[in-house]
Amino acid sequence: MDKKTLKAQLEALLFLHGEPMSISQIAKILKTDQAKLKKALGEMKDALKNEDRGLSIVLHDEKVQLTTSPELSSLLEHLTKEELDTKLTPANLETLSIIAYLGPCSRALIEHIRGVNSSFILRSLTIRGLIERSPDPERSNAYIYQPTFEFLNHMGISTQDDLPKYEKYRDIVKSFFEENGQAHSDN
Repeated sequence: MDKKTLKAQLEALLFLHGEPMSISQIAKILKTDQAKLKKALGEMKDALKNEDRGLSIVLHDEKVQLTTSPELSSLLEHLTKEELDTKLTPANLETLSIIAYLGPCSRALIEHIRGVNSSFILRSLTIRGLIERSPDPERSNAYIYQPTFEFLNHMGISTQDDLPKYEKYRDIVKSFFEENGQAHSDN
């Protein structure tokens, strides 16, 4: 694979994933060796910085993440405050419902159910304090999402089991996965 294609695939992968990824994981996905990958990452990082772009590459502990540029923090802080002041969108509510009824659950499961990338929605719900993420004990480099104490308190319930028709919806999802020959391993 040529260098230009590698950089394009790398940028797309990091954008889509939205979370830190290990260099070894990226190399495996892109079917390239780690030395070429590290060189491409360094070139991408320099290019993003030198071209005054809105994105940045963060490298830490053999992990990589595509983030917004630190120079744009005041703009993004303003937008985040505006986002918190607005009502939840239908996509926010849909994602929050999935997490409330199925949580703790992985981003992969959420995206499988919704059929779309949910990283920005998950970020928004996390910033609002409605959900929290923690490392997935079964999968490295993955997270699980669950409702926060604040969410439960706001809903006037003490546990997820107190959600309206909780058992009914859990059973519906379980039977859906069983009928489709898929394991619902998040719970």
